[in-house]
Amino acid sequence: MPTVELTKENFEDTVTGSEIVLIDFWAGWCGPCRTFGPVYESAAVRHPDIVFGKIDTESQPELAGAFRISSIPTLMAVRERTVLYAQPGALPPQALEELITRIRSVDMDDVRRQTATDTAERN
Repeated sequence: MPTVELTKENFEDTVTGSEIVLIDFWAGWCGPCRTFGPVYESAAVRHPDIVFGKIDTESQPELAGAFRISSIPTLMAVRERTVLYAQPGALPPQALEELITRIRSVDMDDVRRQTATDTAERN
């Protein structure tokens, strides 16, 4: 599956309508972003069940700001509307594959229980 350009208009529908979404925050002037692009595109083809979104921080500053993106490229992994990973830096192919494997293996029931516990403790 090819990558999807995410905008403020389609972001919410994409994230809520997909089990796993990887998001690449990038810009055309960014050398590491251009290096990571083909790695990301290749992974998108290998994993058609995952949405591989790209957010151009230059044309979508509201989204970049909402996620406090201060360094690019930044890769974010969202599963069932929960951010499980968000780190700056271009990943090599093997590291991206390992991240995808980890995201797939997360016990989301456990994540929800932990989130509920954390919320209850703060209140």
